[in-house]
Amino acid sequence: MNNVPFLTACRDLLGRDHVLLESTDTDAYLVDQRKRYKGHALAVLRPADTAQVAALVRLCVAHGVSMVPQGGNTGLAGGATPDASGRQVVISLRRLDRIRQVDAENMTLTAEAGCLLANVQAAAAAAQRLFPLSLAAEGSCTIGGNLATNAGGTAVLRYGNARELCLGLEVVTPQGELWDGLRGLRKDNTGYDLRDLFIGAEGTLGLITAATLKLFAQPVARMTALAALDTPANALALLNLAQSMAGPLLTGFELMSDFCLRLVAQVFPQQRYPFAHHYAQAVLLELSDNESEAHARDLLERLLSAAVEQGIVRDAVVASSLAQSNALWHIRESIPLAQSATGLNIKHDIAVPVSQVPAFLDATDPMVRRLAPGARLVTFGHLGDGNLHYNVMAPEGVDPAAFLAQYQSTVTAAVHDSVHAHRGTISAEHGLGQLKRDASAKYKSPVELALMRTLKSAFDPLGLMNPGKVLPD
Repeated sequence: MNNVPFLTACRDLLGRDHVLLESTDTDAYLVDQRKRYKGHALAVLRPADTAQVAALVRLCVAHGVSMVPQGGNTGLAGGATPDASGRQVVISLRRLDRIRQVDAENMTLTAEAGCLLANVQAAAAAAQRLFPLSLAAEGSCTIGGNLATNAGGTAVLRYGNARELCLGLEVVTPQGELWDGLRGLRKDNTGYDLRDLFIGAEGTLGLITAATLKLFAQPVARMTALAALDTPANALALLNLAQSMAGPLLTGFELMSDFCLRLVAQVFPQQRYPFAHHYAQAVLLELSDNESEAHARDLLERLLSAAVEQGIVRDAVVASSLAQSNALWHIRESIPLAQSATGLNIKHDIAVPVSQVPAFLDATDPMVRRLAPGARLVTFGHLGDGNLHYNVMAPEGVDPAAFLAQYQSTVTAAVHDSVHAHRGTISAEHGLGQLKRDASAKYKSPVELALMRTLKSAFDPLGLMNPGKVLPD
């Protein structure tokens, strides 16, 4: 294929500085966050606005060039990484970074796909509103990528995933046409819900270029506590009690095993182990209150007192200041960093029905330990929505890379089988990408797969939009 006419047309459209060809310029776009996948690209293209995105797509269609959309490149499943052929282009949307509108009265904000999540949060806060999507990567991930993967985070329990936080989209189709669906409506029963098809599709059905997002009233107060428990069943009992007593004020409910806390304290000595004694599990819970700090504190203290009296909670630390609250959250957010510091892990982003979390752990933990003797389990996640990061570390003194090579396939298959047996999913908030694309075929019915392929063929009949992702071969 003669690529010169295509690249010349791209330069004419975008300007030479935004058609990246040299490895010194492109390398950062060609490897995923975990450095699990490294691809090659014909070029990295950096459009400045929606019109340029649409024109680029039309150029790619005319020349038969496959496209890989990319936002902040913080994904964890290889969904935004090109293949090794060198014939695909990466379309980076980072330059589409304008906040187009904040409508405080309608409680909406319209942002372009390349806006950093942190900047969307800040724009909402400047209007005395809250955009509640909260992720560890919020300083580098983009709202387009959040929607393309239907990102979750720590506030799903109260506010929902990215899909629930989006009212409308602007999308460039695989034919280079523009769909303007930026409607700030809570109700619109006028046909198929196209918005939800693009959210979570990882760029395989079209390129999200902007979104109208839901805003909320800013809480007057947030109260945080870390509770120690003996079992996951106790954690579930605490969740039920918290939902009963606090209702929608319960914003966060994060489960962490004792090993997670000890690992953080080991890798980051400044973050001391939070309890006087060791307990098998810990829960970080947060209440967000629109009445007063006193009301939130009283409710949290009554909740923890009731949990202690019922034998659910063994010990608790209640944050008395914003700094202490941030310190407790920092423990939770440091778990992935502590894992990375110790080397490669066998990682799983899974979800089961909330009621099944204790049964899943009781069944899966001993099975993994039988398959990989001495393995250390790093189990943490969003118990309030059933999403666990079920990660497996090498035994003490064992080379992590060698452990990964020996056990990853068998351990992952066993974990996924257990997830399926408990009516769960093998990808809760990271997407399928390349990482879980083929594994998904084992757990989806032929009918479901056929419907997904029908949608892909209808939207993208030439198969040029992020091929090799989501749908198994």
